[in-house]
Amino acid sequence: MTNEQMLTEIREANMTYLMLAQNLIRQDKAEALFRLGMSEESADLISALSPAQVMKIASGNMLLCRFRVDDDMVWSLLTNHSVNKVDNDATTKLHASILMAGRYAEAM
Repeated sequence: MTNEQMLTEIREANMTYLMLAQNLIRQDKAEALFRLGMSEESADLISALSPAQVMKIASGNMLLCRFRVDDDMVWSLLTNHSVNKVDNDATTKLHASILMAGRYAEAM
């Protein structure tokens, strides 16, 4: 992948993320805050952006979204690579969601 291709991918990801964020925030702000892991102030700002502002912000060369999962335990649950697997898939994903929800609550 060339540098220009990577920048194009970043711009497309930014546009997709901002459009998704605006839709989620406008439909259900509380749920959007949880799912996107952002502050209420950020959500208010994103929801108020005009299409032209979204295009301008998305066209930058810095990725706007980031992985919220920086915990080995959560990654292990999400990827389900446990040697001693005793749970079913739904249970491990629920456990990961609970851990992430707790981390979101701590950050707020």
